[in-house]
Amino acid sequence: MTATEKFTKGLATFASDIAQGFFEITHNGFALLGLAVMFAAITLTARPEIRQAGEVQLMSWLQTRQPLVIAVANNIDAIDRATATNPQSLPKQQAAVAYWLSKKYGVAPEPISALVAEAFETGKSAKLDPTLILAVMAIESGFNPFAQSSVGAQGLMQVMTKIHSDKYEGFGGKLAAFDPIANLRVGVKVLRDCVNRAGSVEGGLKLYVGAGNMETDNGYTAKVIAEHNRLQLVSSGRITPFTSPQIVPVSLPIKPVEAPENVASYVAS
Repeated sequence: MTATEKFTKGLATFASDIAQGFFEITHNGFALLGLAVMFAAITLTARPEIRQAGEVQLMSWLQTRQPLVIAVANNIDAIDRATATNPQSLPKQQAAVAYWLSKKYGVAPEPISALVAEAFETGKSAKLDPTLILAVMAIESGFNPFAQSSVGAQGLMQVMTKIHSDKYEGFGGKLAAFDPIANLRVGVKVLRDCVNRAGSVEGGLKLYVGAGNMETDNGYTAKVIAEHNRLQLVSSGRITPFTSPQIVPVSLPIKPVEAPENVASYVAS
């Protein structure tokens, strides 16, 4: 036998040995797996308490997973969320305000009710009169959540989205400016900052409209205060006559005094 033939025969024998070993290992592995499954089945049959404990653990795991599945299913953008509440479910004071605003501004009572409830809740935490918040919305946008001014103020409270974009990060980004609840909450933060800086509601409203260092705010503050007073009367149970809504854009051609300051940037700082 030549050297080449010996080498070829040896290589074939080596390959055959490897194949045989792999078959035995695999065969033994499947045999062990089969024995393990059979042993587990016998154990569960003979020891029902073990089977019951396993079923309880499995059910517990499934129950813990269910809220996660529901959360994922309900994880929709704020812009897709419906904003409406049955006014009959509100406290009497809030319901009166909701119905009054609904009639005056020609808006369905259900979305107005949601805004009224949110204004009362947010106003409490921000230490602002909720009827003042609603009055700002009334004058700024007439409760149109898609309103936009020529300078980029957007939504119910006509917040300058570009300046206050950081305040929308927790709501999913700048598009949340058109989500009524998100816009309301951001607007309240801006209004609260303005009142704190000015030291009074009247001064804060002048800052809010961008007329902090201007000679006049073209009657904006007076209109908000007047609507605020009417809403206070409504919330206290006294009915007031309707007047035509006067919606004032957030930006007006206002005559500046000497060395005017960019109030919007001032508020954002």
